Amino acid sequence: MARSLSEQQQTLIATFADQPEIAGTLELVWRQARASMPPGLLGDWVAGCRDIAARVGSNAAIAFLRNSPLVAAAAGPQAVAELAAQAPDLAEIAGGNAALALFLAAPHAARRLGTPQSFAEWLRVIRRIAETAPESVGLLLERSGRVLDSLDLRSFETWALGGIRAAENDPERRLRFFALLDTQALHAIEHGADSVAFTDVERELKAFIAALWHVTPPVRTLPAAGFDTPRRPCFSNGVIRVPQSSRGIDGQSGKDLFRAALAHVLAHFQFSASEKFPLGSLKPVQIALVSLIEDARVEQLAIGRFPGLRRFWLPFHLADASGVVTAPALMARLARALLDPTYFDTHAWVNKGRDLFFAERVRWSDPAISRSIGGLLGNDLGQMRVQFNPRTYVVEPAYRDDHQGLWDFPAAAGATAESLYESVRFEQSESEPADREREAAGAPANLARLTPEEAEVGVPVARYPEWDYLISRDRGEWTTVLEYNPADGRAEQIDDILERYPETAYRIAALVRAAKVSRPHRVRRQREGDRLDLEATISAAIDLRAGLTPSPNVYARLERRWRDLAVLVLIDASQSTNDIVKAAGRSVLELERDATSLLAHAMDGMGDPFAIHAFCSDTREDVHYYRLKDFDTLWGALAKRRLAGVTGRFSTRMGAALRHAGRDLAACQSYRKLLLLVSDGEPSDVDIADRRYLVEDARRAVLSLQHQGIDLFCVGLDAGGDSYLTRIFGRSNVIQLDRIERLPEKLPLLYFRLAG
Repeated sequence: MARSLSEQQQTLIATFADQPEIAGTLELVWRQARASMPPGLLGDWVAGCRDIAARVGSNAAIAFLRNSPLVAAAAGPQAVAELAAQAPDLAEIAGGNAALALFLAAPHAARRLGTPQSFAEWLRVIRRIAETAPESVGLLLERSGRVLDSLDLRSFETWALGGIRAAENDPERRLRFFALLDTQALHAIEHGADSVAFTDVERELKAFIAALWHVTPPVRTLPAAGFDTPRRPCFSNGVIRVPQSSRGIDGQSGKDLFRAALAHVLAHFQFSASEKFPLGSLKPVQIALVSLIEDARVEQLAIGRFPGLRRFWLPFHLADASGVVTAPALMARLARALLDPTYFDTHAWVNKGRDLFFAERVRWSDPAISRSIGGLLGNDLGQMRVQFNPRTYVVEPAYRDDHQGLWDFPAAAGATAESLYESVRFEQSESEPADREREAAGAPANLARLTPEEAEVGVPVARYPEWDYLISRDRGEWTTVLEYNPADGRAEQIDDILERYPETAYRIAALVRAAKVSRPHRVRRQREGDRLDLEATISAAIDLRAGLTPSPNVYARLERRWRDLAVLVLIDASQSTNDIVKAAGRSVLELERDATSLLAHAMDGMGDPFAIHAFCSDTREDVHYYRLKDFDTLWGALAKRRLAGVTGRFSTRMGAALRHAGRDLAACQSYRKLLLLVSDGEPSDVDIADRRYLVEDARRAVLSLQHQGIDLFCVGLDAGGDSYLTRIFGRSNVIQLDRIERLPEKLPLLYFRLAG
C-alpha cells in the first residue's frame, strides 16, 4: 500500500533528525515538492534523498532538497529522478564536492534545457567529463551556467571534450580551461555563441570565389587569438587566411562577412601589384593610410568589373560623420567615403581624401597612386595632431585584410612587426605555430628535431583533417604534409636482399604472377561453365525446333585474363622501426626494407604500376613524406638508392600519411588499387599523449579510403602492434611477420582478397 503524504513527510524529517536547525527548510521544500511533482513520484523523491544522504552526505542531500523542486518545475519530475540517480555515482568518481556542485548547477541547466530528455543528456555529458577529468568536473559545473547560456547542449559537449583534448594529460591546463582562465576556452565559447564558423560555410565560399574569379587559392583559418582580440583576414604567398568564426555576427550576416572578406582579398589578388610596397621611412599612420587607399583602389576596380560586389562590402561600412575625432574614426569615415557614393561627410580631411582619390580615376590601375595619396593624407593627419596609437588600431571595416600581404617587411622586422604597425597581427613562418603549441604544452620547441647542419627542407603540399574520437568529428585541415627529398644509400644493398632470399623471391614472384587481379571478363559459348549462356541456350533451342543438332557450348564463365592492379607500398620510417625484432635479430626497418624489395622485384617483373613511399612525423604541422619511387618512374638504381637510404626517426602519424598516399592512388586508372602499409604497429606523435587518439584517426582514414574504392592491407612486422593494426585495418586485412621467409606464406591472403 502506498504511503500517505504525511508518512513520506515524516520519513524525510527522520532522515535529517540529527539536524533540527533545517526543520524550517524541510517544511518549505516539502511544499515546493508537492507543488512541482505528482503524488506518485514523491515517494521516489524521498527515497532518492535518503540514498544521497547515505552515500554522499547530509550536505549534498540538503542541496538536493533545496534545488530539486526547481529542477522539477523547469524540466519535469523525471529530470529530478535522473538527477538523484546520477549524483551518487558522480560522487564516487569525482568526490562529494562534485555532487554538491551538480545540485547547485542543476536548476540553471534545467531552465536552459527545458526537457527531461535534454537534462538527462546533460547529466550524461557531466558524467563523461568526470570519468575523463575528475579533478575538473567541479569547475565545469560551477561555470556551466555561463557556458550553457552561450552554447547548446551539443556544442557544450564538444567544448568540454575539446578542452580535455587540448590539455592532454596535464591536469593544470584542464583546470585553467574549465575555470575559463584560458583564452582558448573563452574563444571556443564565443565561437559557438551563434557565430558562423568558417568550416560550416567553407564549401559554399570556395565555390563563390571560384565562380567569381575562376581561381581556387588555398583558404586556411587563423589560429585562435585572445578572447578580446579582433582578427582580420590576411594573405601571403597566394594563401588566404580568415578568422575561425564571425565573432559577434550570426546567421546570414556572419556568412556575408566571410563572403565580403574573400571577395576583398581576391580583389587584391587581381589588381594589387605582384611586388609589395617597400616600407622605406614610412610611419605607422602612413602605412595604415596607404593600405586604406589600396583597399579602396582594388575594390573600385573590382566593382568596375562586377558592380554587384558593392552590396557585399557596403553593409559593413558603419562609420558616420559624428563622434570623437580620432585617427581610426577618420580613417573609417574615409573608407566609407571612397566606397559609398551617397555618403556625405563634414570633415575637410575626409573630403580631401575623397577628392584626391577620385581625381586619379584614370590612374586607378596603377598601385603607385595609393602610395602617393596615402603619404599626403598621412602628413596632413600628422599636422592635425590627431591621436593614432598603432598598438590599438584595428583595420575597419571587419571584412578588410590586415595588410600583411601588401608590405615588404624586412626579415628582421618579421619578428618585431609591432614596432612598425602594431595593430596588425602579422602571421609568422609556417613552422612557428607548432613550436608555440609545444611551448604552451611545456615541451621544448626543438623536441626531436635535427641539428641545423642536418636539417631538411620540406615543401608543404597538403593539409588534411584529423578525426578526434572524443568530440566525434573531424578537425578540419589539422595536419600538414611536407614532402622531403629522400636520402641516398647504396643500390647494391637492395640487390643483396634478392641474393640473400632467392627462394623467397622466387615464391613471391610466382604468387604475384599467378594472381589475376582485373575486371572479370565473361567468356561465352563454352562447353563447361558455372552459368548458362542465354544467347547460346536460345540458339540451341531454335536448332532443336528446326530438327538440327544443337551445339553443346551453352555455358559461360567469368575469367580474369589480364592484370589491372596499381599498388602503393607505404613504409613506416619512424624512430620505433629501429627496434630489434627478437625472433629475427634485426631491426624492424631492415625487415621493412627486405619485404618492400622482394615485393617490388615481383611487381616490376609483372609490369604492374607501383609506387614506394615512406613517412614519419614531427607533430601535426610536419608530417614527413618521402617519394622513393612513383608510378611513372622505373624500379632502377635511383629508386633502390632511395629505399636503401631510408632511416627511422621521429614519430608515426599514420592517418595523415594514409590520406596523402590514398590521394595519389585514387588518381590511378587501374581497376583495383591497393595501399599496402608496412609498419611496426602503433601510431604516435610527440604532441599527442592519448594513445587511442591517433589509432582512431588512422582507422577513420582507412574507412574513408575504402569508401573511395581503395583496398588497404597492412604487413605488420613484429607482433607488438597487432592490437592496434587490427583495430585500424580489420583483422582480415593484417598479416603479422617476424621473419621475411614467412612472407610467401602470408601473401596469398592478400591476393586472394584482391582476386575474389
